[in-house]
Order: sequence, then structure tokens, then C-alpha cells
Amino acid sequence: MTEPLTDAFPQSIHLVEDDPIVRRGSEQALRLAGFAVRGHPDAESLLDAIADGERPAVVVSDVRLPGRDGLALLRELLALDRALPVILVTGHGDVTMAVGAMRDGAYDFIEKPFTSERLVEQVRRALEKRRLAWENQRLRAKLGEPLEQLLIGQNPAIVALRQTIAAVAPVGIDVLVNGETGCGKDVVARALHVASGRKGQFVALNCGALPETVFEAEVFGAEAGAYTGAAKRRIGKIEYADGGTLFLDEIESMPLALQVKLLRVIQDRKVERLGGNAAIAVDVRIVVASKADLKAESDAGRFRADLYHRLNVVVLDLPPLRERRDDVALLMGHFLFDAAQRFGRTAPSWSAGDLARWQAYDWPGNVRELKNVAERFCLGLPEGTPKLADDAAPATLAAQVDRAEKRIIEGALRDTGGQVTRTAETLGLPRKTLYDKLSRHGIDPDAFRQG
Repeated sequence: MTEPLTDAFPQSIHLVEDDPIVRRGSEQALRLAGFAVRGHPDAESLLDAIADGERPAVVVSDVRLPGRDGLALLRELLALDRALPVILVTGHGDVTMAVGAMRDGAYDFIEKPFTSERLVEQVRRALEKRRLAWENQRLRAKLGEPLEQLLIGQNPAIVALRQTIAAVAPVGIDVLVNGETGCGKDVVARALHVASGRKGQFVALNCGALPETVFEAEVFGAEAGAYTGAAKRRIGKIEYADGGTLFLDEIESMPLALQVKLLRVIQDRKVERLGGNAAIAVDVRIVVASKADLKAESDAGRFRADLYHRLNVVVLDLPPLRERRDDVALLMGHFLFDAAQRFGRTAPSWSAGDLARWQAYDWPGNVRELKNVAERFCLGLPEGTPKLADDAAPATLAAQVDRAEKRIIEGALRDTGGQVTRTAETLGLPRKTLYDKLSRHGIDPDAFRQG
């Protein structure tokens, strides 16, 4: 049932309900809200439709059905497509069972009787989740695993970044990527190139690593005799990237005298080689990256204001790892598995104390440093991260439970888009209790709201 990536995003909502009155009422409510809906009286009817080529975007199913019940249907649907959101409709006595079904992969449940507004809201959120998973799948297929690895994470900033890359990549507009050293700016640049479908080269250049004396020839090219030792024509990086993408890292290091020349290239899509008079047309997408605040650099006169404003159109901000500590476990797991494969070893397991230490660490080298630590951990070498005992006593059971509770609440908020009421329902907590826990853990629900 998993759709080919070349196909359009599936739009139909499939509703399984054996009561014809409830089924027709639910279909009508969803259609009035603008959804395409197909109803089924039993699970077998839906599975037959799928076998005939139907691709549901979301499934809403009653738990109690003739033949296969909703739980059996859930298992079969998730075996076909793990990303398919399945909303279960339950009676009052089925809530405990439905919560267990959510642990098994159900997207959510609605308790009877429910209002049309509640049904529409649940379906709309499930459809948005489905769309996000579909976009990420398409991006992952285009990028391949090596390019996806630094974009791993469920932190809202990383989720938004993946969405933006998928949306911006085909457009061809120039992009500015901001982020500290080690955040993965080069991976984002390559992701933009690969997802764009451009047929030319991906050409990367670190502006901070080039001596000023050779910068112009290296970037813009040079004619024979343009400078001492220039025995033949040199094709610069801009020209070499024709038809593809030019990635200029540490753009803040570009000499001021050459920034105006780059500005002309961006505006006119033409380049002049050093020592030449001809303007050569180039079809190149330019992605630049900076670890400095270009606005501050511009205000201080160290970066041209006109070039800054020309670049400051599409800006991708990469968060440092210390601002998304909830992704540390995902990243560490990925890098350990990757290291184990490359080193021919079994991926080592880690303890709760290991994870607590990694999540307490500030990661000044960001994801790049975490990858290095994972490789050393895999080889049984000293990690280089401070031990908790260096600064404080090992985490008590209460402290570990406290951290686990915070992660669970944040995960539930992420799944519900920051809706406190739905989060409280999902976790089985009174709203007041959840608000008390949010306050104690310093969690802001608004940080998890989409859009």
C-alpha cells in the first residue's frame, strides 16, 4: 500500500462504520469540511478497496465491527503502511483499550458520542501528519541516507527545516543558511541541491580557507596571463557549477572587494573571469552559509549591506544541538549504528546514565561532535564528554524519572501540535495536573504548535 514516490499525495479519507446512520452522518460532516470521503460497512470492504489500488490518506474506524474488529484492522493497515494515521472510534467502555491501541500505533481515538467538529478536527490533524510523513519520505528518497543523517530529529525546528527544504528546493531561489560550526550547514546545502533536481555539479567552497591572493581566480576564474603564473585559462567555481549549485561556506570571510563582484553574479547570473572582458552566462543556484550574524557584520561595515539584503530572502536557521537535546538519543542511535557498520562491530548499548550525561552536555561542536563521540563510544575509546561525577553526583532515580516524564510530555505535545487539552487526554491526566507539570518542567506548549 505504500505509495510510489512519484504519485500524488493521497487525499481520500476512508471511514469504516457498520451503523449506516452514523456512517452517513460522519461522511456528510467530513465532506462539508472539504474532505474526499469513502465509507465502508466493515473492515473487509476497506481491505478489498486497498487491494484494488485505493490509497487512504487517513482511516477512521469503529472498534466494534462485524467480522474483523477495529484492532485487527489497525494491525493489518499498519503492516501495509506504518505511516498511515488510523483514528479509532470507541464506546465509553473501550477507552482503556483504545489507549493501548495508540501505543500499538493508532494515531488517536474518538469516544462516542462525538461532535462533527471533533471528528473534523481529528481528521484534519491526522491528514497534516500524513502529509508531513509523505514529504519527509520523498525528501529522504531524493537525498539518500548519508544526506539525511544530520537532519534526523523530531524537534519542531528540525521538522520545520525538513518541510522548508522540501518546499524551497525545486524553486531555485538562492538560500542563506545560518548556524554554528558543526550544525550541518553543508548537509543542508547538498540536500537543497539534490532535492532541486538540478543536473549540474554541487560545488562547495569554504571562503574562510582560501588565501585572499587566490580567492578571485578560484571563485570567478581567470584568463591566461591574468596574473603571474597564470599560464592557461582557469575555470572558477561559479562557472564550474553551471547547471548546478554553488555552496559558499563561511561567506562572512569573503573579501569585501570581491563581495560586489559576487553581488553582480547573483543579480545578473553572469560571471567575468579575472583578466577577461566577456560576461559569461551561468545557470547556477547559490547557497551561502554563515556562522556569524551577517546583519551585525553588515552594520559594522565588515560585510556589504547590499549583498546581505540580496541574500536575506530565504533563510534557513539551524538550531545548535543544545537547543534540541530531545534529539540526542535519536542522533546517537543513528551514528552508533552507522559506526558499527563501518567498523565491522556490533552497535553497543548505552545506559540511562550514558544518555543522561549526553543530554546534560552542551555539545559546543554540535552534531559533528556528537558523531565523533558516537564513533569513539563504538570503539570503546574515551568519549571526551564530561562525566556527571566530574560536576555532580550521578542522577538519582527520582531525577531520571523526572527527565523521562519531561520527555514523554514533550513528545505528546509534539504529537498534538501543542494542544494542552488533547495532550492531557492522551496522557490520561487532568488538565490542572498537566499544567502543574508544564510549569515544573519549564515546558512552553506554544513551542510545539505548527504554523
